Amino acid sequence: MKNVKWTKLMALSLALLMPLIALGETPFGAAALSEGKTYTVEEMLTYAIQDEYLARAEYKVIMDAYGEQRPFINIMKAEGVHVQRLLPLFTAYGVTVPEDTALEHTVKPDSLAAAYEAGVTAEVNNIAMYEAFLKQEDLPDDVRAVFEALMRASGNHLRAFEQNADKPGMGNPNRAAGKVQQNNSSPNADENSELMQGRGRQRR
Repeated sequence: MKNVKWTKLMALSLALLMPLIALGETPFGAAALSEGKTYTVEEMLTYAIQDEYLARAEYKVIMDAYGEQRPFINIMKAEGVHVQRLLPLFTAYGVTVPEDTALEHTVKPDSLAAAYEAGVTAEVNNIAMYEAFLKQEDLPDDVRAVFEALMRASGNHLRAFEQNADKPGMGNPNRAAGKVQQNNSSPNADENSELMQGRGRQRR
């Protein structure tokens, strides 16, 4: 049921608003995923860090255009934490860290309202990516722990963007109909402690 809700929300978000458009021809981050495909640890780590790069770049572009304000400034910093949380896994599994070329894959939304909706779409896609990875068989324990923590953090980010997108004059009433309820914590509440969970676990 949960997966059905996320699928509907992602489809609705993409239909209502073109997000920060991918400019490059090569799929980047969550956009590289295909339904039902099996991924190696190397592929999952690469797509995961690319998607965190992308979110950080998107929110920077938005703040450059519309000023530094919440929740963008807090969430952009959190995306940097997500990148740092993934890096030890690259070392542990001998995977090369991809270059951060995310700015090449983003454009500025044409309004602040569109920026909030873009934030919703980015976090929905990020969560869907981690859900797909967590379904993979034989996923190492340390990789699973990080993916679960990052997915929870993205759920908080999604809630923050939804709250702002739903403000009078900002939100899209059609999107609100498909909104998934998140917990009541702030975007960064306990995020650092969540991201620390599983740090001491050993990979299989």
